[in-house]
Amino acid sequence: MLFGIVITLLSLWYGQNNGLMPVAASAEASDVDSLFSLMLTISFGLTLLVQAVLIISFFRFRRRPGDNTDGPPIHGNLSLEILWTAIPAFTVLAVGIYSFEIYNSMGGLDPMVSGQHTMAAHAKMHGSAIAAPLPGEDDPIPQAERSQIALGIGARPDELGQNADVVVDVSGLQFAWLFNYADSGVMAGELHVPVGQDVQLNITAQDVIHAFWIPELRLKQDAIPGMTTELRFTTTKVGTYAVVCAELCGGYHGGMRTQVVVQTPEEYQAWVQENAIAQNPDLAETLALKPEEMSDSEFLAPYGEEMGVSEELLSQLHEQVHPQ
Repeated sequence: MLFGIVITLLSLWYGQNNGLMPVAASAEASDVDSLFSLMLTISFGLTLLVQAVLIISFFRFRRRPGDNTDGPPIHGNLSLEILWTAIPAFTVLAVGIYSFEIYNSMGGLDPMVSGQHTMAAHAKMHGSAIAAPLPGEDDPIPQAERSQIALGIGARPDELGQNADVVVDVSGLQFAWLFNYADSGVMAGELHVPVGQDVQLNITAQDVIHAFWIPELRLKQDAIPGMTTELRFTTTKVGTYAVVCAELCGGYHGGMRTQVVVQTPEEYQAWVQENAIAQNPDLAETLALKPEEMSDSEFLAPYGEEMGVSEELLSQLHEQVHPQ
């Protein structure tokens, strides 16, 4: 009993203080970390138990000098076999149910039911949610509908039916990520999001399968050519975190990296406005000029500068036309 208590306490301590995970920067990260801690606690406890039994058996049941007898003829122990079968089966079942609940709480089931399609439509697909029909087979889901099927991590159960605060279209290609903010017209090579706000990424690929992975957010989603997957999350900490492609996609797969910059809402809005103006010069003029409030000289001044007209040149022309 003391041996079991020691193993249990050591396992619980290590499961909560392992230090193996990076900083948690999203609301979803705490759920993933709790599952990871549970699995690590169980795994570490089993490791200690097995290794302790091996070490004890190594010394206690070793062959003594001069002892050439055979071991006892033990043919099996039904109770022991039932025990060591039932415990792992119960453990795996419990972890599976818990992981399913976490997946649902993160919004993993939302893409399957929030759009035009249901889980029944996914069940028609061959073997997996992204499988294509074999040659000569009829596709149970038309190609037009196949590209609309929602996959990934959607809204949490308490956010169903609510639009995300920020929506970004993400495109993966060999070997870079592109981020399109459709509402503002900003296109960037790194992802900027406001802290504490609901963010939705609509992810696709232009060539081969990629995987969009942010370790600090504990989120990863495939980018699939011809399909759009969804990743929805809420960040909790301001900072800059790596975005990694986690799917072997070619010779420079290791270099397919960028970053997600989590900013305060004020910093994020300033970044959006700055890049919207920089990428759309006409917008800059529209924002800076209000013709109805300007005099004729103020309105014509930019055009005069563009044509090289200065006050000195106008003075010279005036003297030539109206000599004293």
